[in-house]
Amino acid sequence: MKVGVIQSSFIPWRGYFDFIASVDAFVFLEDVQYTSCGWRNRNKIKTPKGTEWVTIPVMRGGKDLLIRDAKIDCSQGWIKRLQGSWTTNYGRSEFFNETVELLAEIETTRYENLSSLNIELTKRICDYLSITTPLIDSSDLSLEGTKTDRLIDLLKKLNATSYLSGPSADVYLDKEAFRRNGIRLEYKSYDYEPYPQLWGPFEGTVMVLDLIANCGPDAKNHIRSRTPDKVIIE
Repeated sequence: MKVGVIQSSFIPWRGYFDFIASVDAFVFLEDVQYTSCGWRNRNKIKTPKGTEWVTIPVMRGGKDLLIRDAKIDCSQGWIKRLQGSWTTNYGRSEFFNETVELLAEIETTRYENLSSLNIELTKRICDYLSITTPLIDSSDLSLEGTKTDRLIDLLKKLNATSYLSGPSADVYLDKEAFRRNGIRLEYKSYDYEPYPQLWGPFEGTVMVLDLIANCGPDAKNHIRSRTPDKVIIE
């Protein structure tokens, strides 16, 4: 049973969905501190002038605000700005209409909770990409401990035998904790083929809707890394 854990993000890049597709169960880590100016409430699109941030305004909640409790500031008209920017920069893409259908969730439901919006959009995109991995909210697991101990508690609750992590976690993960608990540790490989894009040289770090806008149903064939994940602890 391989498990992966990442905080929810606003329409993540394709590597996020490759990560989900690479595990047997995926956990949104929502009961941890919310940080502003991160991937939780913004992501990048491609424009004729290069990449550009699109951002969801979030109401201030103090330094102890958890991701699951972050509230969207619905007074700032961000939905119309997003729709306008998306139409301007992707209106001529071959599968533009399919992305509009995916984005419709934002306008029809009018979410006030950032985590709920991000998780629902991720689920919809997983469905589009034929990713069937079960998705779990960490808030439902009643976790104990801090840092690696908390992670090990999560993995034990899910009967995990293997943990997939992003490679940047190498600087803070207690690898011996995985060895002591008999849990295999792997680092995700993010190595992708370019795909056809609008607006000049390829840019791979934009939100996954760029891939869908340009490749449509074939997008699911462009989300898997070309190189295998790296085993750290057997």
